[in-house]
Amino acid sequence: MKIIVSAGGSLGHINPALAIIRKFQEKEPDLEVLYIGTHNRMEKDIVPSESILYEPIEMYGFTSNVFKDVKNIFCISKAMRKCTKIMKEMQPDVVIGVGGYVTYPVLKAAHQLGIKTFLHEQNSIPGKSNKMLAKYADLIGVSFKHSIPYFKTQGKIIYTGHPSGAQALLETKLSKANLGLHPDKKLVIIVAGSLGSWSLNRKMKDFLTSISPQDYEVLYITGKAHYDEFVQGMTFPSNVIVKPYVDHLAGLMKSADVVVSRAGAASLYELLALQIPSLIIPSPNVANNHQYYNAIEFLDEGVIRMLKESDITAEKLREEIHLLLEDKSVYEPMKEKMKKLAVMDSSELIYREIKDLIK
Repeated sequence: MKIIVSAGGSLGHINPALAIIRKFQEKEPDLEVLYIGTHNRMEKDIVPSESILYEPIEMYGFTSNVFKDVKNIFCISKAMRKCTKIMKEMQPDVVIGVGGYVTYPVLKAAHQLGIKTFLHEQNSIPGKSNKMLAKYADLIGVSFKHSIPYFKTQGKIIYTGHPSGAQALLETKLSKANLGLHPDKKLVIIVAGSLGSWSLNRKMKDFLTSISPQDYEVLYITGKAHYDEFVQGMTFPSNVIVKPYVDHLAGLMKSADVVVSRAGAASLYELLALQIPSLIIPSPNVANNHQYYNAIEFLDEGVIRMLKESDITAEKLREEIHLLLEDKSVYEPMKEKMKKLAVMDSSELIYREIKDLIK
């Protein structure tokens, strides 16, 4: 079997693309896979490090700068010619797009050549590229059911969940003791997003300094870019540990009682798969406010609690965390609903649907 996969720009696109590739590698011993990404974004380093054949194309996102956008139109045309040549030589069975502007010339070229195409959308509000590509897709997979009405397509749309959820289950459980945490105390992990957040960090300081040493333990992850500024001149209670970053965080979350997190699609599905009750604070600084809408779908299902960043106070945070930690009438039903909603192997479902597509 031969497949081409394209995704780029952020880990939110790259990680689910890699999860899908790993599933195909597991199922297809003779698999040939080519990854097409940008020439200057993080996928150009990440994907080859996974021993996956990589082909770069020059592509940029559209802006309000007319001169840059005109240049990008020429880049799209050039990229489509390159993709067409690659596909004529490789003859892939399917071309898979997992988000990011780099996917546009890849899937469009495949459609024009009559090659089957699959598109995956991670967020509740689809990105511009995926909305434009919907008409060229034979099959679309979505992580959130709320995103389905945004797609104008004659192809089939399926609810797949998010491939990153199942990946979290594969992480080895990490011992709390490795970070100096007490094995028998309840643990709350608070994550300010993969890159961190200055605005969230600022609001969290009052909360962290107000926690009694007799309370639960808190691990606060600031993000690497904000750690030095956050801890400068600060003294935290003995049951609060502040870190810039934690490797294999999903493995540590298996030891957590409650997680406070942003509403990136991957984060939500990791928490769902791990069945960890959570307080979600959507980032207001993302395209189309998509984190808020990601969270709303989970809130409607009763598997999270949500707090807007603008509403954060130390008192409100203490109330919400106490409710999740101590009120079994909230905590236990939430865990049961998580079990029912979770798609435990999104990549497996995507693999089966694509196999049916190309029969």
